[in-house]
Amino acid sequence: MPAVTIADIEAAAERAADAAIVQRTPVERSRSLSERCGAEVMLKMEHLQRTGSFKTRGAHNAVARIVEAREDPDHDGPPVERVVAASAGNHAQGVALAASNAGIASTIVMPESAPQAKIEATRNYGADVVLHGNTFPEAMAHARTLADDPTTRFIHAFDDPDIVAGQGTLGLELVEQVPDLDTVIVPVGGGGLIGGVATAIKARRPDVRIVGVQTEGASTIADSLAKGEPVTLDDLDTIADGIATGGVSELTFGLIEEHVDEVAVVSDDDVAAAILLILERAKQMVEGAGAVGAAALLNDDVVAELDIEGETVVPLLCGGNIDITSLQEVLTHALVDRHQLVELAVRIDDKPGKMGEISTIIGGQRANIRTVRHERSRPDLPVGDADLVFEVETNGPTHMNRVTDALRDAGYEVECTTGITGSGGNGGNGGGGENGTPR
Repeated sequence: MPAVTIADIEAAAERAADAAIVQRTPVERSRSLSERCGAEVMLKMEHLQRTGSFKTRGAHNAVARIVEAREDPDHDGPPVERVVAASAGNHAQGVALAASNAGIASTIVMPESAPQAKIEATRNYGADVVLHGNTFPEAMAHARTLADDPTTRFIHAFDDPDIVAGQGTLGLELVEQVPDLDTVIVPVGGGGLIGGVATAIKARRPDVRIVGVQTEGASTIADSLAKGEPVTLDDLDTIADGIATGGVSELTFGLIEEHVDEVAVVSDDDVAAAILLILERAKQMVEGAGAVGAAALLNDDVVAELDIEGETVVPLLCGGNIDITSLQEVLTHALVDRHQLVELAVRIDDKPGKMGEISTIIGGQRANIRTVRHERSRPDLPVGDADLVFEVETNGPTHMNRVTDALRDAGYEVECTTGITGSGGNGGNGGGGENGTPR
């Protein structure tokens, strides 16, 4: 498959400029991340594309090329009447929108595990959605079987030069918006985004460092680079479903090998923390894959390895299509990790009135009780005793310690089952953050 060149990306940018589908997304400074990293951190708000993802860029370019071929009198073969794609959601929406805008039918195969919000959005953009398999590779295999007609074109999510060239327009945009750019941090799934962005930026600014980031449960790039060929991963486990492709293609691997300077790996915990920080501080809602770049800046080991102090650094917020259920799970996990949502087991003499008494003590410390349950059947409980297990919202470790101290002062035995016990603590991140000051 031919490599993607800067000329291909420039042509894609011209096509995008002629349509209202692809937006020029803003770049805004993150004060929180800048202070944390000792760098000037600028967030590329690519999740503000119409479909909520950078994927609109590549999809528009691929469909525009199909339209050009249909209008070319010298083009051989029948005109394309339908496009087929496989996607966990973002590529799906991009292709559906671009095809509908061009008057071309589209069929999108999505894993049965795809977020409902992405499924509904893809249908709303005019696509015929087929749910098949539990993983992206399974959906991909089925999609290929639906594109065996000469009037049907299969549009791969990343193994397609037109797709990669379209994604590369983000790189051209970025070097114009941030003239003093030093490092770009790019989430990596199938490699289409980083392949295109790295090709564009290195052509214009070869001194800029390109860093690819994956999650632990979907990490293939480091092994691929070590072995000199694409490595696939069948067992994927990450909250960043948008980058859970299981590997890169020969096309994107070649671009990564040529243009990408470093690769980093973050945990799902880092990603959850990044989603919460971006929501609280930047007032932006992004999905797991969209937060992976920012997550790298919350991982102390990654920050130390990259040595970005004093640099201008841009993590790409490349997607914002997170459904409410997933958001609730991620935020709950992040709040527990920050000790702003804690579980307290309070041993009681199982008599009437104890729940009200303990609830009054917790409320007196300005903590909010989410849920409470009785535990009477544990084998270590003495006869007549019980545990009241409270799920409590606090402002962080110090606030939680005030609650537990108040319960102990009242004579209750308390165990915090979310990892912090005793007095002291280093304070919490709190919900107030920067008192509403964005970025």
